[in-house]
Amino acid sequence: MNGVSFVASREEVSDRHIAPVLDVHANYAAIMPFGFIQDLDSPQLIFDSDRQWYGERREGVRQYIEGMHQNGVSVMLKPQIWIWDGKFTGNMKMPTEEDWEKLEASYEKFILLYAELAEETQSDIYCIGTELKTFVDERPEFWGNLIQKVKQVYHGKLTYAANWDEYAKTPFWSELDYIGVNAYFPLCEKQNPTVETLTKGWKPWKDKMKQLSKHVDKPILFTEFGYRSMDFTGKKPWLVDRNQERVNLEAQARATQVLFDEFWEQDWFAGGFVWKWFMQHEQVGGADDNRFTPQNKPAELVIRQQYAQGNTSRR
Repeated sequence: MNGVSFVASREEVSDRHIAPVLDVHANYAAIMPFGFIQDLDSPQLIFDSDRQWYGERREGVRQYIEGMHQNGVSVMLKPQIWIWDGKFTGNMKMPTEEDWEKLEASYEKFILLYAELAEETQSDIYCIGTELKTFVDERPEFWGNLIQKVKQVYHGKLTYAANWDEYAKTPFWSELDYIGVNAYFPLCEKQNPTVETLTKGWKPWKDKMKQLSKHVDKPILFTEFGYRSMDFTGKKPWLVDRNQERVNLEAQARATQVLFDEFWEQDWFAGGFVWKWFMQHEQVGGADDNRFTPQNKPAELVIRQQYAQGNTSRR
C-alpha cells in the first residue's frame, strides 16, 4: 500500500484535489473523520456534527471515498479522536467506571457509524482506532466486543493504528488483518542525520516488528509514517508542536528514503500512509515549512519515485 493520509477540509473533494495524489502514484488514501472530546477525562465524544468541517462528517467522508474510488485509489477509512488543545489521545483515562461506560457507549456509536459507511462504500480497509493506549490497556474486553460488532457490519480488512510505543502490547492483533503502527520511532539525536545513522537507528525497532509479525502471522502496516522537515527530524518524530527548529528539507527527504529502503521490500510488511497530505496542494508545504507534509518539498519527489515503482498492494 503506497498511501497518503488525506486531511479533511471544509469543502468537497474534486478531481483537482485528487490529481496530486495520483501524481505521486499513491494507490491508497486514508480518509479520516474526527470525533472531538473536551479533555483527557471527558467521556462524551462529539461526531458527525453540523459544526464540523464537511470532510470530518459522514456525508463528506462518503464523498471523499467515492472521489478516491472513482480515480482508482483504494481507501482506508480511519476515524480518529481529537482532544481540545491537542492533548495526546493515548493518555485518555476516565475517573470512574460510570465514565468509562459512557465513553465506551459513545466510542462504539462512532466506530459503528463509520463501519457501516465503510461497508456501504466498499472501503478497502477499516481502522477501528488511533493511538488509544490507555483506553486499550484499561478496557480490553470492550475492544474484543467492539471488533466482533464491527465484523458484523463491515466485511473488509481491519486494522488499528497503534502508536510506536504501544503496538507491541496491543492485545487483539490476532483478530485483525494488519498490525497497524504509527511509525514515529526515535532513531537518533543528530541535528542533521546521515543515511547511515538513520539506518542504524531503525535496526532494533525493525527486528521487533518482524518478530511480532511472524509470531502473530499478520503483516505490519504503517498506518502513519513521516518526518518533519526540520533539524533533529529523527530525534522525536512524533512532535507536533509549532517549534522554531530550522527548516531542513533534505533531512526529511533522507529519513523518508531510509524508511522506504528498510521496509518496502520486506515480505512481512504491507506498506504505509505518509503523514500528511492536504487537499490544497499548491498552498501547503514548500521551502519555508518545517511541518510534516512532504508536499512541494524534496520528500515529495522521494515518495513519487518510490510509489512509482508500483509495488503490488498486499491485501
